[in-house]
Amino acid sequence: MFPLLLKPVRRKKPVAPVRPVTKTVVKTLTVDGRSLPLTIRQNPRATRMTLRIEPGGRALKMTIPTGLPEREITQFLDRHQAWLASRLARFSGESVLEEGGMIFVRGVAHRIERTGRLRGVTESVVVDDEAVLRVSGAPEHLGRRIADFLKKEARKDLEHLAPAHALHVGRRIKSLTLRDTRSRWGSCAVDGALNFSWRIVMAPPYVIDYLAAHEVAHLKEMNHGPNFWALCERLCPRTADARHWLKRNGTLLHAIDFT
Repeated sequence: MFPLLLKPVRRKKPVAPVRPVTKTVVKTLTVDGRSLPLTIRQNPRATRMTLRIEPGGRALKMTIPTGLPEREITQFLDRHQAWLASRLARFSGESVLEEGGMIFVRGVAHRIERTGRLRGVTESVVVDDEAVLRVSGAPEHLGRRIADFLKKEARKDLEHLAPAHALHVGRRIKSLTLRDTRSRWGSCAVDGALNFSWRIVMAPPYVIDYLAAHEVAHLKEMNHGPNFWALCERLCPRTADARHWLKRNGTLLHAIDFT
């Protein structure tokens, strides 16, 4: 009897999923006399046009379905001019740092006052029941000096709050880094490295505490499920208030230009 000869079967290689091709165009849009960069991104998965203001009110981002006619994009932007103007008005005049202007430190408005000295520390003082931020250095360095002060104060707060919360959840913090992030207020890596936006120090103390609690909670719950939010509430009872504050005021903190 002859052995049965089998023809080898060629197995098909698994086909990697095809990712939608996106196309991005950057233009300039004028809103109420103010010119802003507008990023228009085509997305095959999009079924409608969406428009949002970037943190700080310095740019706009629009997502559109693929193949949408130019006239429809123009008409959409024209219809939303009033909406954009009303939202962007919140940022008018609040992003300028100058002597006599105001800057918030832990939720308290401070009047900016230059000392007139080229050297010296930036300090928060109370003069005649008014909070004042005294800044030394050349006038052109005013923004940088204030930013340096805020970074130092933010580190002081977060290096106290985060470890205290970590002790309650029985987790260890590997490192704590401050950055000027725009897309998020903080992050937690799987190895225990925490990152925070130093701009949070301009918010009220309970908001700063919430941010520290939020990222520390991720050391135990790497998600945003019910257990995570329950842990946040235990660590920071004013979690709901803080989230509401950030939703209403967070973009204003990003609008301040320290350059």
